[in-house]
Amino acid sequence: LVGSTRSRVAKLALPSVGEQVLNTAVGLADVFLVGHLSLQAASQLGYSSATALAATGLANNFVWLMTVLFIALAIGSTALIARATGAGDVVQQQGILRQSMLLGLAIGLLATLLSWVTARPFLLLINAPPDVLPLGEQFIHTVAWSFVPASLLFIGTACLRGVGDTRTPLYVMLGVNGINILISWLLINGNMGAPILGVEGAAIGSAVARGSGGLLLVWLLWRGISGLKLAGSTERDAGAEREAGVEASSRPTLVDPETLRRIVRIGLPSAGEQLVFQSALLIFVGFVTGLGTVAYAAHNVTITIESLSFLPGLGYAAASSALVGQALGAKAPQQAEAYAYESLWQGGLMMSLLGLLMVCFPQQIVALFVNDPAVVEMAAQPLRAAGLIQPALAVSFILLGALRGAGDTKWPLYSRIITTWGLRLPLTLLLVGQLNLGLAGIWLAMCADFTAQALLALWRFSQNRWKRIKL
Repeated sequence: LVGSTRSRVAKLALPSVGEQVLNTAVGLADVFLVGHLSLQAASQLGYSSATALAATGLANNFVWLMTVLFIALAIGSTALIARATGAGDVVQQQGILRQSMLLGLAIGLLATLLSWVTARPFLLLINAPPDVLPLGEQFIHTVAWSFVPASLLFIGTACLRGVGDTRTPLYVMLGVNGINILISWLLINGNMGAPILGVEGAAIGSAVARGSGGLLLVWLLWRGISGLKLAGSTERDAGAEREAGVEASSRPTLVDPETLRRIVRIGLPSAGEQLVFQSALLIFVGFVTGLGTVAYAAHNVTITIESLSFLPGLGYAAASSALVGQALGAKAPQQAEAYAYESLWQGGLMMSLLGLLMVCFPQQIVALFVNDPAVVEMAAQPLRAAGLIQPALAVSFILLGALRGAGDTKWPLYSRIITTWGLRLPLTLLLVGQLNLGLAGIWLAMCADFTAQALLALWRFSQNRWKRIKL
C-alpha cells in the first residue's frame, strides 16, 4: 500500500512539477534575457539592464496580482472535479468544467480591463522610480491582452489535474515556453534583424506565448481529453446520464448557478487569501523600492531564483490537492492523509536539496541571471536566507495544498492574515524602518513569515477537520 501510494503521488506530482518549472520558466527567460541586455540595445533604448530588471519585476507584481484571480478559481475547480472523480460522477465533472471555463472567461475580461485602468496608479503606489514607471506600464498593458486566454489556461489545467491528468498541462507549457523564448530572444536585443524592443520585447513574448497556450488548451477541451469535454457530452457522460435514467444531453446548460456558486464558494477564500497577501506585498515592495534600483533588482533576482525552489512544492501541492480530493470523494479519508504526507516527503526532499545549493553557491547562481556586479554582490546574502527556509516552505505549500483539495480554503486565508499582516509587516517596519537593516531586514521578515505559515499549516492539518468537509 505504501509503495502504491508513493508511486501514485510521484506519477501525478512529477509532471506537475515539470509544468510548474515551465510556467516559471516564462518569467525566468524574460529575467535572463532582460538581465543580459546588450550594450548596443541599452544604448539605443536609453536604459541599463538594472533598470530593465526593475521595470520587469515591478510590472510582474501586477501581472501576478491579476493571475491570483485565475488561481483562486482553479482551486475551486480542482477540488470539485477531484471529488466528482473519486465518487465516479462523470456528469458532475462535465458540468464543473463548463462552469469553471465560463467563469474564467469573465474573470479574464475583468483582469484585462483592470490592467488598462490601474497599471500606472499601481506602479506609483509601490514607489516605482521615474525611469522605471513608463517601462513597467508598457509591460503591463502589453501582457494584459493575453489575460483572457491565460485565465482559461490556468483553469483548464486545474480541471485536468482534478481528473488526474498532469501530463497534458506539461506538454502545453512546453509549447508556451518555446514560443516565449523564441519571441523574447528575437525582440529584447534585436537578434537576427528583429527590432530592439527591450522590456517591451519580453512583454510581447510572454503575452503571445501564454495566449497561444490558453487557446490550445481550450481547443483540446472542446474536442475532449481525459474524459473532459466542453462541447456537448462525452460518451462516458452520456452513458452515465442514461444509466441514471436521464436523457443524454447534446447541448449542455450554458449557465448553472448552483455549480457556479459552489466553485466561487470554495475559490473565494483563496482569492481573499491572495488579496490579503498581495495588498501587504504592495507595502512590502514599497520598502524594497525605497532602498534604490540596485537593491530592488537584487531582491527581484533573488525572488526569481527562489521561485525555482518553490516548484517542487507547488507541483506536489497540486498533486496533493487532486489526490486528497479524489480520496475524500471515494470515502477514504485515511488514504487522503497518506497521500498528503507522501507528497510532503517527496516534495520537501526536493526543495531542501535546492535550498542547499542556494546556501552554498549564491553568487554563482545569481551571476547566471544578471551581469551587473553590484546586483550580484547584494543578492548573495538574501539568496542564502531563501535557501535556509526551504523545508518550512515545503510544509506550508504542500499541506495547504492538501487542505485546499479537501475544500478547506478558509484556513489558508486566516493563517495568511496572521503571518503576513501580523508578523511580516510589523517586523519589516522594525528591521527596515527603525533599525535600517536594508535588504537583510526585508529577508529576515520574510523568513519569519514563512516559518510561522508552516507551523500553522502543520497544526491545522493535524486537527483532521478537513476530513469531514462537505462540498
